[in-house]
Amino acid sequence: MRFRHLMGRARRVPAFAWQGLKQLLWPALCHNCRQPAADDDHGLCQACWEELLTCTVGEYCPRCGRDATRYGLVAGACPACQGAEQHFDGVARAGVYADALQQMILSFKHDGSELAPLLGLLADSAFQGSSFRNEIDCLVPVPLHWTRRLTRGYNQAHVIAKHLTHPAAILITDLVRIRRTLVQPSAATPAARARNVKDAFAVRSDHRFAGRRICLVDDIKTSGATLNECAKTLKQAGAEQVCALVLAVAGQRSS
Repeated sequence: MRFRHLMGRARRVPAFAWQGLKQLLWPALCHNCRQPAADDDHGLCQACWEELLTCTVGEYCPRCGRDATRYGLVAGACPACQGAEQHFDGVARAGVYADALQQMILSFKHDGSELAPLLGLLADSAFQGSSFRNEIDCLVPVPLHWTRRLTRGYNQAHVIAKHLTHPAAILITDLVRIRRTLVQPSAATPAARARNVKDAFAVRSDHRFAGRRICLVDDIKTSGATLNECAKTLKQAGAEQVCALVLAVAGQRSS
């Protein structure tokens, strides 16, 4: 028995040695900040995990996605969106656009390979916990203009949508961007942002949106102008319901 125990330990030595050598030669780096990270930290360092957890907790308005407690809602809406014209029927978010989550989304726009699984997991968690998950029958990523899609190589909203799990909902890409809009500046007024995306979307002639209950998918919601224009276009094409899922809602915190 003792001999077998010693042999088992001996067989494990090369594995331990390899792990140590690998850590020395190719130390694990955080996918977000590129600082050293432990191999078992699932791609992020401890500091980024702590920031991410801070960004992804808290209650929010189910109509617009802004920070709000359930006790501050009136008829399912917070004071900030009471009376506002909104074509989408509700929103679910993974977190707020700040700290580690903001940095991860910005990096994701330029190279989605490393961060896609983790951001996809965050998006799917928000999707599973949403009030509309069981009602929808299709997922529609907010489209990029073809020139921007060609330059970037992928549409980050489409990547997120492919990570969402649902027993029946299908992914449809029949919503298209027909006009190359300016990148929405964070300092622009809501009215200016709405003008920027006005009539920028259309549906393909053979679209399948009539009677559908849709979940729009995007990375960031700021004023909601893009989601609003997409939802309006989809409802004009016959969609019965349009909700939205985003990784983050911006403009929530002053610090």
